[in-house]
Amino acid sequence: MSEPDTRPHHQLEIYRIAHALGLRVHAATLKLPRYELYEVGGQVRRSSKSVSAQIVEGHALRQYKAEYAHYLGRAYASAEETIEHLTYLCETGSGKNVMEECQTLRLEYATLCRKLFNYLQSVQRQHDPTRRA
Repeated sequence: MSEPDTRPHHQLEIYRIAHALGLRVHAATLKLPRYELYEVGGQVRRSSKSVSAQIVEGHALRQYKAEYAHYLGRAYASAEETIEHLTYLCETGSGKNVMEECQTLRLEYATLCRKLFNYLQSVQRQHDPTRRA
């Protein structure tokens, strides 16, 4: 059962997108062939879930500008890592039964990367720790 969106980070669009994409990556990788399920499948699941987790951790420390920026940077890096793992799945043919979903996810992660980068830039320029979202 899912909890209501009452946590402060749930107000962040980047969090909501990252969390939803992480769920989609998880579901897609469970359809991979057995030999990839635990290798690349495990890697892409971990990196995709790390994006939203890093956003949550950073947002919890948002009163410290440097820490907040650090975790947002880590989230951005994890999103880029996820794109790389999805690219491997597409290019090696291991993900042929989820090829269309992998390509769609790559595009959506690229959009998320742009949003994360812009948000990080905004935090670095005009950080206000008293702001709720």
